[in-house]
Amino acid sequence: MKKFVAAILIAASTQTGAQQNVPEIPFTSVPNFLKLPKDLHMGEAAAVAVNAKGNVFVFSRGGSSMGPAYAETAAQLFEFAPNGRFIREIGKNLYAWSFAHGVRVDPRGNIWTIDKGSDMVIKFRPDGRVDMVFGRKQEASDDGTEPHKRVNPPLPAVDSRFRQPTDVAFDPQGNVFIGDGYINSRIAKVDKEGFWKKSWGDRGSAEGQFNTVHGIGADAKGNVYAADRTNRRIQVFDGEGTFLRQFTIDVPVPADAYQILGNKPKDPMAESTPALLKPGAPWVICISPGATQYLYTADAYPGRIYKLTLDGKVVGMLGKAGRQLKQFGWIHGMACPDENTLFVAEVLNWRVQKLLLNPKDKAAGEN
Repeated sequence: MKKFVAAILIAASTQTGAQQNVPEIPFTSVPNFLKLPKDLHMGEAAAVAVNAKGNVFVFSRGGSSMGPAYAETAAQLFEFAPNGRFIREIGKNLYAWSFAHGVRVDPRGNIWTIDKGSDMVIKFRPDGRVDMVFGRKQEASDDGTEPHKRVNPPLPAVDSRFRQPTDVAFDPQGNVFIGDGYINSRIAKVDKEGFWKKSWGDRGSAEGQFNTVHGIGADAKGNVYAADRTNRRIQVFDGEGTFLRQFTIDVPVPADAYQILGNKPKDPMAESTPALLKPGAPWVICISPGATQYLYTADAYPGRIYKLTLDGKVVGMLGKAGRQLKQFGWIHGMACPDENTLFVAEVLNWRVQKLLLNPKDKAAGEN
């Protein structure tokens, strides 16, 4: 019965997404918002987060440039004031830094970083000192230490250890959900004291399985949303891992869509098209606060941001792939401190844009 109901929800969501006339949301991008000091540079902007004071945290793939990504320190955590003024670098030369992937700020102002290269999740107190450590990096002295390989069948997951984690989310009770996304293909749950509670998921395409948990988020009820990127869908679970629903983004691709990296696909939905480049493949999850919450996500091609209700209806979209302001080069991280303010971190354009959305102006202009 559960699978039958889920199938109806999926079909309804897909049908609605394909048939509805999704409006373009008018928006602006604040020019030169983040102001780095002289001789300090942004690398690939992997993630962005905003705390209750409006301070902006950027996890960048910068640092040394002395070799391939997994042999250098490709991770720096920067903090900026609400007006974009640079405040500090947090965790300079931290043992866990290897290859930046995600950053989030919890309701208490703690800063959480997710490092794909070291397999570690670090919780910083607001003052920038390490508070808790999750996972453990491979030791340089171990024979055969190297980046993980995605083998079939998948390697068995191990409690409290990660293989290329991606993101974290928080529920109202203080539980933390960790996307253990590339190799283990699961979501882990730890409580507010840091004790491991459980995990769910494995590699596959069935309900509750994943093929790259690239981003996660949680709503006010504590439900967990997973950007199952390679499966081109968003799955929703309760806080114990029970599957609730899933939905896809099926909005027509414009004829002039631009492929910012690589060959433009003749058929973007063909089996030969890389899964992460298919239209609607979700890279990020950001859920806005407030009485009515919305979910924002983005794809790499055609490079749009989508605004959805929590049941999966696409209610608006904005932007396209490119290198100018209001264009995007692989949005890898996103923060949405309110419904109409977005911060987007781009790995190909090495930047974070602050976007101001104006849906009311659009509606007024059409009356």
